[in-house]
Amino acid sequence: LYLPRNYDEGYKGWVSARSALGASLNLPAVRVGQWVGVDALFERLNAVGLDLPHGGGHYGASLALGSADVSLLALTNAYRTLANGGLHGPPRWQPGRATAPRRVADAAAVRLVSDILADNGARALTFGLDSVLATRGWAAVKTGTSKDLRDNWCVGYTDRYTVGVWVGNADGEAMHAVS
Repeated sequence: LYLPRNYDEGYKGWVSARSALGASLNLPAVRVGQWVGVDALFERLNAVGLDLPHGGGHYGASLALGSADVSLLALTNAYRTLANGGLHGPPRWQPGRATAPRRVADAAAVRLVSDILADNGARALTFGLDSVLATRGWAAVKTGTSKDLRDNWCVGYTDRYTVGVWVGNADGEAMHAVS
């Protein structure tokens, strides 16, 4: 039986979609993943370059919370797709000629998601209004934590840069008092 919990293990009651995404709430994410269907979610995640090795049914409802192992590069590049308005292409290591990106997401939907991820007020339920995620300029930010607190990640993007950061123990041991 899969019983997801929010990071703080607290119940938030009814929340808007904006607050659920901005505050990185797990229960609404799983619910939306169930509405969409794990196979459709699997296809969407692969469209942004995650290249998951198993079908949606392998991961089940936990796929909405990132139960599939992916590299920080692949995750950061998936968020770069959002930064690029739904256009996806491979990462570039050097300036110069790039592969032409392809549209994998509706530009209007991506603008809405980006607006939510940049909304400090939407994050307030979990992070407060004065968190390290609040930036001086416009920046979309999303965080994640493994279920056993083995690691944390944060990806952020502006109109010019996409940055991904991972913190954890290489041996997979849980981190204590780290958030």
